[in-house]
Amino acid sequence: MALVCTPQIAIDEAELHETFVRASGPGGQNVNKLSTAVQLRFDVRRSAALPNAVAVRLMRLAGRRLTADGVLVISAQQFRTQERNRADARE
Repeated sequence: MALVCTPQIAIDEAELHETFVRASGPGGQNVNKLSTAVQLRFDVRRSAALPNAVAVRLMRLAGRRLTADGVLVISAQQFRTQERNRADARE
């Protein structure tokens, strides 16, 4: 299954790497026990899914979300469940 960005661009699941970590901030006892926050990583420079012009534009606009190696990192921890944070990161 792919992450569809536009009718012409779809990113293969194999290019997305997810890590679940403990969320910070309020959340009661749940925040200390469960890894509900998600970090979604996508290597913009090495992606076969993106045309070169799109990759260059994305790297220019990503700002602090882009590592020095060209990896886009999206963090989501707004919700109390992994599923909702995962969906939020992919939007």
